[in-house]
Amino acid sequence: MIDRVVSSEAENLILVNSNDEVVGELDKGQCHDGIGVLHRAFSVFLFDQNNHLLIQKRSDNKRLWPGYWANSCCSHPRVGETMEQATQRRLVEEVGVSCPLTYAYKFEYHAQFGDIGAEHELCYVYLGRILPTRVDVNPTEVAKVAWVSLDELDQWLSGDAQNHSRLVAPWFRLEWQRFRGEAGSLLHQFLEAA
Repeated sequence: MIDRVVSSEAENLILVNSNDEVVGELDKGQCHDGIGVLHRAFSVFLFDQNNHLLIQKRSDNKRLWPGYWANSCCSHPRVGETMEQATQRRLVEEVGVSCPLTYAYKFEYHAQFGDIGAEHELCYVYLGRILPTRVDVNPTEVAKVAWVSLDELDQWLSGDAQNHSRLVAPWFRLEWQRFRGEAGSLLHQFLEAA
């Protein structure tokens, strides 16, 4: 994929309350300043035909959690976009794929990245399936990708979170813990349906 800029701090995001009711809009930069302002977001987990998960190392150019490992794709719907439009747009922009997605759950979280800013998101989580050969990353967004088995990911995420080679974005860790806990049946059903 051509190295291209596909997002900016000036794009308007959707502000919500804890009940996921829209309460306004604000540019992405301000949403992430200080302790953050609650806004809608999404995370996508893409699996191949062997139930390996695509993970990505975030570009070093990212304001928050640069160089950290995360799930396959994550971003925000922009003002005026449905979640379906936003997820499909971002899949193409980050990893060069498009595929049907299955909604899993949504949750609210807050994570502070020192004095640089924070994520305070009401995040929708989706599952999808692709062929590994289709991945074509945008280096502006993604430094590199890897395919990992569920067991490898469990072992990796149970290790020392401060190990530099295993720096993991907080939302990824929270989402995977939920898939291995209360949302485990959703993940199992999705993977078994292949």
